[in-house]
Amino acid sequence: MPLLTVSLALAGLALGVLPLEGAAGEWLRVVGLLLVLGFSWWRAGQLGAGLAARLALLLLVPALLLWGVVRQPQPGPADPVRLLPAAPMSAVPQQVRLRGTLVADPRPRGDQGGCSAVLEQTGGRTELLWRQCPAVQQGWRLEVDGLLRRPASGPHPLLSGPAERLARQGIWSQLRLEDPPTVLERPAPPIAEVRRRMAAALLASGGPERGGVLAALVLGSAVVPLPAEVREAFRAAGLSHALAASGFHLTVLLGAVMALGRRLPRPPRAALAIGAMLLFLLLAGPQPSVVRAVLMGGVAFAVLEGGGRSRPLGVLLLSVLVMLLVRPNWLLDVGFQLSVAATAGLILTASDLEQALQRWLPAGEGSGWIGAGLAVPVAASLWTLPLQLLHFGVVPLYAVPANLVVAPLLTPLTLGAMAMALCAVTLPALLPLLAWPLGALCGLLLLLVRGFAALPMAQWQVGRPIPWLVLLLFLSLLPWLLQGQRWRRLGLAGLGLTLALHLSLLGADRLLLVHQWGGDLLLARHRGRGALISLRADGLSCSSAARLATGLGLSRYDWIALLDPVASDEHACWQQQSPLVLAASEGRAPLLPGQRLESPGLALTPLSADSHAHVLTVGSHRWLLLPDRQSLLAWQQQLGPEAGPGSDRADGWSGTWLGFQPWPLERQAVAAAAPRRLWVSGEWPDAPSGWQASGGSGALDSPAG
Repeated sequence: MPLLTVSLALAGLALGVLPLEGAAGEWLRVVGLLLVLGFSWWRAGQLGAGLAARLALLLLVPALLLWGVVRQPQPGPADPVRLLPAAPMSAVPQQVRLRGTLVADPRPRGDQGGCSAVLEQTGGRTELLWRQCPAVQQGWRLEVDGLLRRPASGPHPLLSGPAERLARQGIWSQLRLEDPPTVLERPAPPIAEVRRRMAAALLASGGPERGGVLAALVLGSAVVPLPAEVREAFRAAGLSHALAASGFHLTVLLGAVMALGRRLPRPPRAALAIGAMLLFLLLAGPQPSVVRAVLMGGVAFAVLEGGGRSRPLGVLLLSVLVMLLVRPNWLLDVGFQLSVAATAGLILTASDLEQALQRWLPAGEGSGWIGAGLAVPVAASLWTLPLQLLHFGVVPLYAVPANLVVAPLLTPLTLGAMAMALCAVTLPALLPLLAWPLGALCGLLLLLVRGFAALPMAQWQVGRPIPWLVLLLFLSLLPWLLQGQRWRRLGLAGLGLTLALHLSLLGADRLLLVHQWGGDLLLARHRGRGALISLRADGLSCSSAARLATGLGLSRYDWIALLDPVASDEHACWQQQSPLVLAASEGRAPLLPGQRLESPGLALTPLSADSHAHVLTVGSHRWLLLPDRQSLLAWQQQLGPEAGPGSDRADGWSGTWLGFQPWPLERQAVAAAAPRRLWVSGEWPDAPSGWQASGGSGALDSPAG
């Protein structure tokens, strides 16, 4: 019964975290609140609380939830975004001059080029965007001139834009700079300078890969520049947590410090532990996972040193409560959610998993070590699985064996990297003595990580399920916490139902249109396969296509057709996503009449040699694609004047897509073909009945038939 009650409470918390919308979402949040309140009432009774205390608790929980809603970041009256005009002119950038302090050093923007940093003013924050990375540092006061704009929203839930990313940080505007900033003051924050010196020393000692990994083990990958290939390898192997400052790194540091001070009296021993936790917090920064680890470590240490018995679940809940009181927006932070879920899994299930594994493993001296080693990654992986699917749609298939194999390396590497970091600011002459053995050990770690990342299906792309299915998956995993075959059979049935529903959704015939920055992506799906048509061949379109494939559970596209008349410089990027990529060359279309781009259930057929008019076949459904007016004219000329609404050549379209807003006569011509769906790219506020517009940055998604 206690485990069942805890499970229902966790389910209630999950209902509050999932991004559910509409009336159904509101009802589910009410159910989640009732579950949390029921758990609170039961737990208070178990602890012997009276009726008055339990009623007070019932008032406290809704008050905290209301606090979280009210305290979500909102632009203040003096925020830089207030300098922008209201709609409909809000999309027009404004030339402004701002003064403020850099929150962190500028960081490269990856494939987009240039650098970005956050400028903090008295009234709020804005993100600065440079084409070339400037020589400025955290803490400097700057005066900057540039074009201020609102960040763009993602056109599709799988393509979250800068607006969603920055809103979680309380930032509502971006300033694009063409000229170098004017430096007003150059204060040197001591903590930032120490971090910078440590990172620079480790990078100089081990290079961008090995040195970057060593620096990330001390400072966290959020503040250390790591090659994209290294980040991706750790992500594919299910080892991203090793590079993110978290409870593991604090546990290693505390273990070493307490081992050194185990013979000391209580006051100096406590001073060592508190000093280690504060040092870890200062070096890694106030990231959600770091704050959670430090709070839990501090509370647990205080309880143990006071002679009491630590209750890990209570310590976790208290830490989360304190964090959300101070920073309610952390509730929506992915790192915070994963950190809390993994910690809860270790607290609630690692011990039971270890005992179960020891019963299954053959008897022997090593069975205890193997069971203990497997229980930790299995518990963490199971509890973070729903969040992995919800946010990424990817499951690192070899996460458990990878964690088991690299675990013996991470502890000495973490302690060694911390020792190197301290030497960098105290005794630089000792760095070469530590660099060689740690560099070799780090090279072995990278070799293992790349080996796991290169295995087949290292990242199992199952697609991002809808929130309802994630909730069902979460509820299906909870019965495994309980004893008894009946509960586990119920959980197994829930897992089977979740898988069947998700596969049926992925295997349906659907068409997705994504309109962004004036370009269009058309993605067709048939029985788990996919094909793509893009009007642009630039890097942004290629990156968006890759993210769509991952979110929809497609390992690769069957084929890709690039209708951009300008030759692409991103051919390698497109080739990574499909074995067959056709692109325009010398102004000619990739397909000519009589040719056909085809895979099982998916086909693209051109209608003319001098336009981009095509017929897209998805299963048994046909869509007419008319990206521009020339395509519409070519289609009308091919039909001829004798083809009316009843003609075989005009009827039978499942849908028609236009890449432009049609004029009245053009609308009549298209509607005469009697398509079931009429799609248009771009803004069309007064679209007539039956027509659907994507908006300036948006998407349309529907069954292909």
